[in-house]
Amino acid sequence: MNGILTSGLTDTWEAAEGVAALRTLFVNVAYIGHSVTEWILVDTGLGNFAGSILQTSWEWFGKPPAAIVLTHGHFDHVGNLKELMEEWDGVPVYAHPLELPYLTGFQDYPPADPAVGGGLMAAVSPLYPHRGLNLGGAVHPLPENGSVPGAKGWTWVHTPGHSPGHVSLFRPADKVLVSGDAVITVKQESAFAVMTQHKELHGPPAYFTTDWVEAEKSVRKLALLDPQIVLPGHGLPMAVPELPAQFAHLCKTFKELSVPSQGKFV
Repeated sequence: MNGILTSGLTDTWEAAEGVAALRTLFVNVAYIGHSVTEWILVDTGLGNFAGSILQTSWEWFGKPPAAIVLTHGHFDHVGNLKELMEEWDGVPVYAHPLELPYLTGFQDYPPADPAVGGGLMAAVSPLYPHRGLNLGGAVHPLPENGSVPGAKGWTWVHTPGHSPGHVSLFRPADKVLVSGDAVITVKQESAFAVMTQHKELHGPPAYFTTDWVEAEKSVRKLALLDPQIVLPGHGLPMAVPELPAQFAHLCKTFKELSVPSQGKFV
């Protein structure tokens, strides 16, 4: 798993030791672990990529994961979840307790807001699914002590704003951060930026973010962890030496550059 390997609509790469990723069109899923030990899958990406995820999993690990951990339940992060659960019968799914209503059939997410502007991805966002899933008893709350099931040495960090129960994963030993959508490295509202994968640290995708006060707090919380490598839910990995300056700039300019000037959640 060295470098970036491109195949059709998916890329795979190794972001850090024991941390690899596969991009499903414009959303990343993360593989945490080693082939000789347990591993976990973080998020399941955009729909219709279950085959790619399964093939990559088999090639890299040769066995099902110990768990599937969800940073949150938006459509582009759970798109292959049901197919993977059927293939990996009995593999537990974990999410933050505040995200469980959207994963157990009790609540839908608010529809995306195209009024935030920023580009084509935002303009077409009303077409994005926003209904929750009903996984019943197959989804479990993450442990209260901050540990990540199946991923020794990792902790989960509550990073709300983009969704109420959004979490990021952090490995303190080498300061590797799997950030979900709390921070991303591409301007997700712009189709051109998504296509070119121009790398720049950004706040969460605006069209689905419902609480900008909490989103800013989450960015600052992650910056204080002093991550050395970030693997985001959207965009390419970012590492030192550019990462600290990018975090500092994002924290300084968050209200001006990340929070949209209009929209129903502003």
